[in-house]
Amino acid sequence: MPNSSGRSGRPFNDHRLTTEGIIYRYRAGIPWRDLPPHFGAWQSVWKRHRRYSLDGTWDRTLAALLTRADAAGLINWEVSVDSTVNRAHQHGTNLPRHTGGPSNHKNLLTEPEDHAIGRSRGGLTTKIHALVDGNKRPLVLLLGPGQGGDAPMFENLMEALAVEREGPGRARTRPARAMADKAYSSRAIRSYLRGRGIQCVIPEKDDQKANRQRKGSAGGRPVTYDKEAYKRRNVVERSFNTLKEWRSLATGYDKMALTYRSAAVLHAVVIWSAALEDTP
Repeated sequence: MPNSSGRSGRPFNDHRLTTEGIIYRYRAGIPWRDLPPHFGAWQSVWKRHRRYSLDGTWDRTLAALLTRADAAGLINWEVSVDSTVNRAHQHGTNLPRHTGGPSNHKNLLTEPEDHAIGRSRGGLTTKIHALVDGNKRPLVLLLGPGQGGDAPMFENLMEALAVEREGPGRARTRPARAMADKAYSSRAIRSYLRGRGIQCVIPEKDDQKANRQRKGSAGGRPVTYDKEAYKRRNVVERSFNTLKEWRSLATGYDKMALTYRSAAVLHAVVIWSAALEDTP
């Protein structure tokens, strides 16, 4: 964590107490103004979260924990990908936004013009796209508008996966196996995984199968995948269940996508910190 604010003035409040205040707010789903005074002035707690969201502190903290976890053998490199739709609260949707753009927000530290809020069947919603390991622990978290497709985000999630090593050597970016549901069934994704030497465990859509069979030999070979491994894909769904225990993640109260996503990253920080603490 940063030692100071980098500017002259009053020093930072205690990191642990302030971080606990941020976590308390997101777990309880309360307005920042209702934060118990035990954590200090709510403005200070909010500003700290805002600062660490903008400068990438939470992302660097998660990256450091993943490095330690990989060295301890805690990361299961059988990854699963999916997204979950979260309703945006009216208090988080009153900023001007330009919708209709692409949903693949690549830059983690740049606020998207639509603030990752879009209109879907559930109204104004935001999608959290996640890549988790085989133990349902988050490795990569990205945001997109609620109406955005899942498949366009797949490569962004995979490209954002980079776990640095404690010693010499390149960061690990290639899992042994990537699993996803039929929403990610496309030739582009299969070709991408094949080119990187990653086993693809994605079933084929029924309409894609029918089109291939209709073409006969010109339709190409049937899609094959490890059905036993696919039974373990539910780890990503279970990961979302854990994430939504924080009420301000289950419902988006944040106006800015940066702070909302960083809260999800902080949730991952808590998970990996607990995993490392339990390691003998």
